[in-house]
Amino acid sequence: MSEQTQGSQPSGPGRVVVAGAGMAGVQTAVALREQGYAGTVTLLGAESHQPYDRPPLSKAVLLGKAEDSALDVDFEGLGIELRLGCEVFGLRPGEHELDTEAGTVPYDVLVIATGAEPVRLPGADGVPGVHLLRTLDDAERLRPVLARQHDIVVAGAGWIGAEFATAAREAGCAVTVVEAAGRPLAEALPAEVAAPMAAWYAEARVELRTRARVERVEPGTVVVLEDGSRLPAGAVVVGIGARPATGWLAGSGIALGEHGDVLADRTLATSLPDVYAVGDCASFPSGRYGKRLLVHHWDNALQGSRTVAANILGAATGEPPAVYDPVPYFWSEQFGRFVQYAGHHADADRTVWRGDPNGPAWTVCWLRESRLVALLAVGRPRDLTQGRRLIEAGARLDPDLVADPARPLKSATA
Repeated sequence: MSEQTQGSQPSGPGRVVVAGAGMAGVQTAVALREQGYAGTVTLLGAESHQPYDRPPLSKAVLLGKAEDSALDVDFEGLGIELRLGCEVFGLRPGEHELDTEAGTVPYDVLVIATGAEPVRLPGADGVPGVHLLRTLDDAERLRPVLARQHDIVVAGAGWIGAEFATAAREAGCAVTVVEAAGRPLAEALPAEVAAPMAAWYAEARVELRTRARVERVEPGTVVVLEDGSRLPAGAVVVGIGARPATGWLAGSGIALGEHGDVLADRTLATSLPDVYAVGDCASFPSGRYGKRLLVHHWDNALQGSRTVAANILGAATGEPPAVYDPVPYFWSEQFGRFVQYAGHHADADRTVWRGDPNGPAWTVCWLRESRLVALLAVGRPRDLTQGRRLIEAGARLDPDLVADPARPLKSATA
């Protein structure tokens, strides 16, 4: 789809309203301007802070190495109306209106980009000393906890739990991580791939307790496990997952999935006319993987926003819609390791290791019918870069060549 430059002939609808001022919402608004949209763009943010990037919250902001992670966007210069502290709580598609704390907001085209919200620990709401880590305010509340080097219990050994545990150890805290499943990253990775990562906790002097389900958190910040174990702590940090922040869409008629995700189509349009969805709150059908994907990661928010902007303009000019079908990608920094993942491995029929998983750098490749469909790279960024391109190209690989860690992955084609 051709792009226009800012200042070219105005095109598109008169008013685009973006609900949500996280990465997906901000980048959608910016992309509209970059692609030549000249109408009104209104960006609604529930928080009072200037829009910010979330990945630095789990380390740089948490450890006091950065005061915030505000996005470097000149909203005024781009002609984007930014309304902060304006939470959206209802959608009336028949009237093309949003209900917000600041009153009714009309739209011609709406982009839903309200992101995800953390899953809460049952019974722990309101208990002093229990924290989430999703927002800038969460990070600011946790920063003095780390500075005082409290003993900390982390509920959940997923990506956010591991990243927080890493930061807490760097701050000098004693850390215990409790995980209901039998291994870290149980929902994200197969057992044989996640198993080597359990050793990372011990290396970092973090106590990892698996098959340990939290029953309750008692006043005084005592974590009680189902087996009766009691873990006193200066603070409890909950990192047991996130779900789409779409409760405000109840009664709107918009189609939602089993996880509360907005069911977007291949162009990121929703079941309602003139409404798109992007980022953590939306799932989309992937032709590449033959299933609907719900991706809660930064790169998805960045890429999807460009597709939404292109299709808003294209709908007005009659151009064919852009199809959204990326190779999912994310990264994590934990326990001194840089971990990157690309693709979707669920339907792979073969797993190939590159390097020793007990060493400092290794990669796992997943193949389906000899085609690379996903890979996880630990300390091997070149594998990730080359592998992502091979996935996009649908290249067939020779598994024996893939298994040689000294051979560039791009040269392992069959």
